[in-house]
Amino acid sequence: MQWIAIITMLLDHIGAAFFSGELIWRIIGRIAFPIYAYALVQGFRYTKSYGKYMLRLTIIAALSQLPYQIALSRSGINVVATLLVAALLLRLLDRTRPGIRSILLIAGCSLLVEVLPFDYGAYGLLLVLIFRYAEKYQLLFMHVLLNVIYLLAYGWVVQMTSIIPTLFIVLGPALWHRLESIRMPRWLWRSYYPLHLLVLAAISYWHV
Repeated sequence: MQWIAIITMLLDHIGAAFFSGELIWRIIGRIAFPIYAYALVQGFRYTKSYGKYMLRLTIIAALSQLPYQIALSRSGINVVATLLVAALLLRLLDRTRPGIRSILLIAGCSLLVEVLPFDYGAYGLLLVLIFRYAEKYQLLFMHVLLNVIYLLAYGWVVQMTSIIPTLFIVLGPALWHRLESIRMPRWLWRSYYPLHLLVLAAISYWHV
């Protein structure tokens, strides 16, 4: 699972940095984020220290920001920061009874990541919430529904590819369990996002 995430993300960012006119790179890249969203939910659920987990996300997001802006020529905030906000929202929701306060928390965080803007914006937060609270076929249905809404509202055609990992999670648990068993070193998983952006930023700088 982790290898699929980093490879598809790398292809996405190579396409964004060097082949912006070729859509195939972005289509493949849409596979990555649902895996990261799923991994965030699992990490949040099973971490032994929420504080350390949030600290790691904060450090990765901070280290990634400048390379993110240089490599991808973007002025927004990188996707790890989006996941950081999502983890904070999950914590707040766990401490809040379902109701109007929960709705206001979700709406407030969604507005925050849209306005600043964070990578993936409210879509990213909502997908994390789907992975956290939906189960099996409901999860698949809600992910498809979210994609359709963004397709109709913003024309996110390439985002439809993101359904692929969710299909594996819901319909192929045995295969997905096998993929999850192929682990990579923790240091590589945690450092890959800022490191690959730093390399792409350096290549972009010298290429120009």
